[in-house]
Amino acid sequence: MSSVKIPMPLRVPELAPSLGRVLVPRRVAEPWVPIDDIREALATRVLELGGEARAAAEREDRERVLETVSRRAWLAAWEQAVRRAADRVTHALDGRIERAARRVRMPRRRWRRRLLSPSEKRAIAARLTTGGEPFVAALDALDAVATRVRDATVLDKGAHGEWQEALRSAARRLEAAWLALEAVVAEEERRWSPELESLERWRPSLWPLLILWTPVAAALVWLGLALGGYVPAPAWLATRLGF
Repeated sequence: MSSVKIPMPLRVPELAPSLGRVLVPRRVAEPWVPIDDIREALATRVLELGGEARAAAEREDRERVLETVSRRAWLAAWEQAVRRAADRVTHALDGRIERAARRVRMPRRRWRRRLLSPSEKRAIAARLTTGGEPFVAALDALDAVATRVRDATVLDKGAHGEWQEALRSAARRLEAAWLALEAVVAEEERRWSPELESLERWRPSLWPLLILWTPVAAALVWLGLALGGYVPAPAWLATRLGF
């Protein structure tokens, strides 16, 4: 007679304590570009995923529980936060470039060429993701554990405990990834400081003015000398002036 396998009830742990500074930041100074709303949205999304998974667990909907807090769901929340942060940084840098150029009266066509190119924007976005590698590794581990816990029975308490710890680990790695992102955001300001300083030092070239006004000035000097009798005036000028 075959024994009946009773599925292990899934219990989603509280994720807030593991989110740490994603939930409650501790900083000496505020970021140069406002990203707290992005951080708050990321924390809110993770807590929402946990709440949705717990609701599914109460309904004993195992597949829904695992899908709600799956690798895909965590990664989607993180990637959206990175995209928003990258857009915020590039927009802020473009704004600084434009304001600096306008202060020194740089021609519009010229300063628009100084704005970030698509490749530079992609590079910023790529740098913002560099601190997320441990987080992605934690999600890979979560995915592997979720595969085992999907068919776990009440006798497989170890698999259930590993899954809960994998969720907490993902939250901790998300905190580390966010702190790394904040560090890269701060570094981007330093990275672009030389470009902004060069804009502040820019001055219009005097060569166009010299080329334009030198012949005019020479003509005026010659005319003054001619009128004063210091140099002979041409016949047409003498006739016109009654010399």
